[in-house]
Amino acid sequence: MRKATIGKAGIALLSCTIAATAFAGFGDLLKKVEESGKQLIEQKTTTPSTTGSAANSNLDYNTVIAGLKEALEVGSRQAIETVSQENGYFSNAQIKIPLPDQLQQASGLLRKFGLGSQVDQFELSMNRAAEQAAPEATEILVTAIKDMSIDDARTILNGPDNAATEYFREKTSTHLSELFRPSVKTSMDQVGVTKYYGELTQEATKVPMVGDLAQNYNLEDYVTEEALNGLFTMLAAEEKKIRDNPAARTTDLLKQVFNF
Repeated sequence: MRKATIGKAGIALLSCTIAATAFAGFGDLLKKVEESGKQLIEQKTTTPSTTGSAANSNLDYNTVIAGLKEALEVGSRQAIETVSQENGYFSNAQIKIPLPDQLQQASGLLRKFGLGSQVDQFELSMNRAAEQAAPEATEILVTAIKDMSIDDARTILNGPDNAATEYFREKTSTHLSELFRPSVKTSMDQVGVTKYYGELTQEATKVPMVGDLAQNYNLEDYVTEEALNGLFTMLAAEEKKIRDNPAARTTDLLKQVFNF
């Protein structure tokens, strides 16, 4: 009986599939290699093989997993570097932190009553706070990526289209939020978010039909959540670059796994 092995042909099949397809986010990251990944896992766990072929199969599988981890780490660092620059959030329509819902609903009316500059300054200050706090996420994201086990990868490969997205959010969101919030608060104090918010809401109480609409909002939670959502959005974008653009594959391992 012919024995199933996963050698260079197997890794090449995975590599071609990965590199040739554009992805919209983590959920799509493994969409086109899902079936190949399932076959690879099935062969590794159910097919008898000699010691030599088993070692070769394991090496290929580990190379793919290592390439996935490294791609995510490269993307994470690049995403954080991008958003932490001045206007990294504010000038990017995809991740710009908007006014909280209550203020967003009243912003047109506030501007009509001459509070446009206060509205703009408050919105800018929230984005500046996110930009300053973003580097704090680096260690948490990189650690979560490095801690991804083969079982985690198997779960992603066998899961639905959004399995990878859910994995990373599950593993990092709570920790990121807990450690990110103090940095956001510090940044908010430094750039005057609370000050501008107080000035705006104080003036807003004088505007008819607005009243206390903008009062008592938890800004730390809001800015933290929006900043992290933006970071995940940019992380997905960086992953897409690595898959679409050979020049973005900056390490030998990425070139080995993603080139074809």
